[in-house]
Amino acid sequence: MEKFTFVEGGVAAAEGFTASGVLNKIKESRTTYDTALIYSDCVCAAAGVFTQNRVKAECVKFTKGQIADGKAQAVIMNSGNANACTGTQGFENARKEACAVAEKLNISEGNVLVCSTGVIGQQLPVEKILDGLDRSVALLSKKGNIEARQAIMTTDTKYKETALKVQIGGKTVTLGTMAKGSGMIHINMGTMLSLVTTDCAISSKMLEKALKLSVAGSYNCVSIDGDTSTNDTLLILANAKAGNPEITGEGEDFDLFVEALNVLNVQMAKKIAADGEGATRLVTCNVTGADTVENARGLAKAVICSNLVKAAFFGADANWGRILDAMGYSGFEFTPEKTSVSFMSRKNSKRYFEDGTVNGGEQKTVKVFDHGVPLDFDEGLAKEILTEEAVEILVELEDGKACGTAWGCDLTYDYVKINGDYRT
Repeated sequence: MEKFTFVEGGVAAAEGFTASGVLNKIKESRTTYDTALIYSDCVCAAAGVFTQNRVKAECVKFTKGQIADGKAQAVIMNSGNANACTGTQGFENARKEACAVAEKLNISEGNVLVCSTGVIGQQLPVEKILDGLDRSVALLSKKGNIEARQAIMTTDTKYKETALKVQIGGKTVTLGTMAKGSGMIHINMGTMLSLVTTDCAISSKMLEKALKLSVAGSYNCVSIDGDTSTNDTLLILANAKAGNPEITGEGEDFDLFVEALNVLNVQMAKKIAADGEGATRLVTCNVTGADTVENARGLAKAVICSNLVKAAFFGADANWGRILDAMGYSGFEFTPEKTSVSFMSRKNSKRYFEDGTVNGGEQKTVKVFDHGVPLDFDEGLAKEILTEEAVEILVELEDGKACGTAWGCDLTYDYVKINGDYRT
């Protein structure tokens, strides 16, 4: 029997959660939903991780204060405007949103979280959001995830969500998530927003611990363009509706919850990387045999962050020297003389984009560097491998037993086109 069962519903899949999405024309040119509301019918344990950029959006500052007590019940999220670098007026606009949502839902103002994404440096037209709140509340439903997942998209070409069920403490627990992210992504907790909802009974303290453990090997291992956003936010709400014995400490139930959370977050990380602005392929770097997990992840992320590596993948060029170069300047420890590099992909690897797996399809691998020595390899085979939509860089070290993975994408002409006129 499979440990996890994937289900539909995204952030509304768990018991007690509903969602909605409406169009408030926050950005005049917008034609699809731009404001999402997610609501739990009871107060939740809550936790969050936020951007490490020194410049933080006003909604980030506000929500960090709101979630400090480990409780929340509703989240309002908008696209089209980041409410970043907007000063005291921007902070007041975030507060106005929380107050209005609390009034409409008859809940505590302190339990409303606010997220924004979009253009930096423009005041949020908050009145448009407030005027649309009656519709947002009226449309809350178990199927509202469909509109909500679209409402948070900016330059994303695909919505990003998933949900699963798992048995914890003899009860069926559901976790659901949605995320957005396509450009300004160099997550280090970019513009990345993500919300996880669950009906698991777990204390705020353990929820925060689980989130931080999971983020280290998922969201923090993604980079599209090396730019850490002002707005990166990952929130998790748990309302205890599943009825499992509350998780208040470490143990089997906590470990299983973290494992389930990892499955969700890794899948979202892959989806964000695959949908990088202008990207034509997902690039995964797997490092094995490192002396520490930190070094393994650091080396993997250095590789997928390199613009030279990214450009080589756009051209399907097996320029492995750029990989060694990126590892060498990364600041993370490894022994070059004991390092080997291969490229791998599977035929028709589009499935990697759709469900986060690489199952199915003929696997092809070519080794290009072995124990510090370059190899004569089949350039035709390498070209064939690197033209697939999902490509893996396999870096084998002999410094220890630790492993790490990072996800990125190629660097294309379209990335420049998209970001050349994003504001206008």
